[in-house]
Amino acid sequence: MQEEEVIIIGAGPCGLSAAIECQNLGMNPLLIEKENIVSSISHYPTHQRFFSSSDRLEIGGIPFPSVERKPKRAEALAYYREVSQRKHLRINAYEKVTKVIRTEQGEFELFTADPHNNIAAYSCSYLILATGYYNHPNKLHVEGEELPHVFHYFKEAHPYFQKNVVVIGGKNSAVDATLELEKAGANVTVLYRGEDISDDVKPWILPEFRSLERKKNIQVRYDAEVTAINEHYVYFQSGEAHEKVQADFVFAMTGYHPDHAMLQRIGVQVDEKTGRPYVEDTTMETNITNIYIAGVLAAGNNANEIFIENGRHHGERIAASIKQKALLSHRDE
Repeated sequence: MQEEEVIIIGAGPCGLSAAIECQNLGMNPLLIEKENIVSSISHYPTHQRFFSSSDRLEIGGIPFPSVERKPKRAEALAYYREVSQRKHLRINAYEKVTKVIRTEQGEFELFTADPHNNIAAYSCSYLILATGYYNHPNKLHVEGEELPHVFHYFKEAHPYFQKNVVVIGGKNSAVDATLELEKAGANVTVLYRGEDISDDVKPWILPEFRSLERKKNIQVRYDAEVTAINEHYVYFQSGEAHEKVQADFVFAMTGYHPDHAMLQRIGVQVDEKTGRPYVEDTTMETNITNIYIAGVLAAGNNANEIFIENGRHHGERIAASIKQKALLSHRDE
């Protein structure tokens, strides 16, 4: 079993930032990532532009130059790769944590598996969870959701030229996918269970969506609750009416949530209603001593509360807490 002082599960921007802050205080943390660094960003649509300006995405004191004020996906990927190299971060990529055990001595044992099912084991004194939420889509829980033409992620529009595409949802990811699909020549129908598009939609894309809706370049159905999907249609209920729309492909852009099951298996208290784990605000420590949370995972189901621009600062609080505990422990010895 490989012994470490600090292990960070998740190498997204907030996990990387926490690692750098620990480095700054003399620690040498190990990051374990089930894909590769900032994998959530790598899964963004290829055209994706960030909400935030590049300076608000910076970590480790390394400037983030970008062509425009709000950087694109490719620029962010290049930036975080460069930061990881310059800071010489220790990253075990393509290792999925399968089990975490808390020992009687208060240490933690982690077991991982790589894509070839090779098993590795680690122990550590301090554990930081920075797993985000993007890998856990909110499911519709309807028949046909697992069919191969149904997706919870949108990458690019070109493959859907002149195809009938149904987009389910009415928030940013749904509106963004709709605009790209229409631009690429897809025949798009939007099904949204709300009465109107969400107020949270980015203000610079909403007018274009409204224009396409008015001109009937896209079909939009509100108060539409999806009930089933098959190879050719999406079935939905609107009021008392049961209807269907033809679909060659379906994008269920219904949002994402944290991995509550993992938190609960470890013993972290999670509020059933909000999905928010117990976290001490000044240290980001959970109810389990020496387990910390960094990034959007701390926000529970409200993914609009924590972003890279504020989650990147969690590492400072965590590193300071761990350093103080380590000093007290050495003093006691």
